[in-house]
Amino acid sequence: MMRPADELKASPEFAIALAQACGELGLKDYYRDCVRPLFSMPVSQWPTCCGGGCEPCAQLLIAVADRVCELLNIDPLQLR
Repeated sequence: MMRPADELKASPEFAIALAQACGELGLKDYYRDCVRPLFSMPVSQWPTCCGGGCEPCAQLLIAVADRVCELLNIDPLQLR
Protein backbone atom coordinates (compact mmCIF):
# COMPACT_ATOMS: atom_id res chain seq x y z
CA MET A 1 0.00 0.00 0.00
CA MET A 2 1.35 3.42 -0.98
CA ARG A 3 1.63 6.21 1.57
CA PRO A 4 -0.19 9.46 0.72
CA ALA A 5 3.11 11.22 -0.09
CA ASP A 6 4.09 8.40 -2.44
CA GLU A 7 0.71 8.57 -4.16
CA LEU A 8 1.10 12.32 -4.59
CA LYS A 9 4.61 12.02 -6.04
CA ALA A 10 3.45 9.30 -8.45
CA SER A 11 0.55 11.35 -9.80
CA PRO A 12 0.61 13.02 -13.22
CA GLU A 13 -0.54 16.26 -11.59
CA PHE A 14 2.53 16.27 -9.37
CA ALA A 15 4.84 15.71 -12.36
CA ILE A 16 3.22 18.59 -14.23
CA ALA A 17 3.37 20.93 -11.23
CA LEU A 18 6.99 19.99 -10.54
CA ALA A 19 7.97 20.65 -14.16
CA GLN A 20 6.18 24.00 -14.10
CA ALA A 21 7.72 25.05 -10.78
CA CYS A 22 11.20 24.06 -11.96
CA GLY A 23 10.73 26.04 -15.15
CA GLU A 24 9.44 29.10 -13.33
CA LEU A 25 12.24 29.10 -10.75
CA GLY A 26 15.09 27.96 -12.98
CA LEU A 27 15.84 24.57 -11.42
CA LYS A 28 17.44 22.35 -14.04
CA ASP A 29 15.48 19.28 -15.09
CA TYR A 30 18.10 16.87 -13.78
CA TYR A 31 17.63 18.23 -10.25
CA ARG A 32 13.88 17.52 -10.10
CA ASP A 33 14.43 14.31 -8.17
CA CYS A 34 16.09 16.36 -5.42
CA VAL A 35 12.73 18.02 -4.71
CA ARG A 36 10.65 14.84 -4.43
CA PRO A 37 11.94 13.69 -1.00
CA LEU A 38 10.75 16.95 0.56
CA PHE A 39 7.17 15.73 0.08
CA SER A 40 7.82 12.74 2.36
CA MET A 41 8.90 14.78 5.38
CA PRO A 42 7.53 17.59 7.52
CA VAL A 43 8.54 21.12 6.58
CA SER A 44 10.44 21.33 9.87
CA GLN A 45 12.88 18.73 8.47
CA TRP A 46 13.47 20.46 5.14
CA PRO A 47 17.12 21.45 4.69
CA THR A 48 18.32 25.02 4.93
CA CYS A 49 21.00 26.83 3.00
CA CYS A 50 24.46 26.15 4.40
CA GLY A 51 26.04 29.12 2.64
CA GLY A 52 28.50 26.86 0.85
CA GLY A 53 27.41 27.64 -2.69
CA CYS A 54 25.88 24.21 -3.26
CA GLU A 55 24.32 23.34 -6.59
CA PRO A 56 21.43 23.17 -6.25
CA CYS A 57 20.99 25.28 -3.15
CA ALA A 58 18.47 24.05 -0.59
CA GLN A 59 16.73 27.43 -0.86
CA LEU A 60 15.94 26.77 -4.50
CA LEU A 61 14.74 23.23 -3.80
CA ILE A 62 12.44 24.55 -1.09
CA ALA A 63 11.19 27.35 -3.33
CA VAL A 64 10.31 24.75 -5.98
CA ALA A 65 8.57 22.56 -3.39
CA ASP A 66 6.61 25.57 -2.12
CA ARG A 67 5.55 26.43 -5.66
CA VAL A 68 4.46 22.83 -6.29
CA CYS A 69 2.33 23.08 -3.15
CA GLU A 70 0.79 26.31 -4.42
CA LEU A 71 0.04 24.81 -7.82
CA LEU A 72 -1.56 21.72 -6.26
CA ASN A 73 -3.30 23.67 -3.49
CA ILE A 74 -1.46 21.73 -0.77
CA ASP A 75 -0.60 23.18 2.63
CA PRO A 76 3.11 22.39 3.07
CA LEU A 77 2.59 22.23 6.83
CA GLN A 78 0.43 19.15 6.30
CA LEU A 79 3.22 17.17 4.60
CA ARG A 80 4.66 14.15 6.40
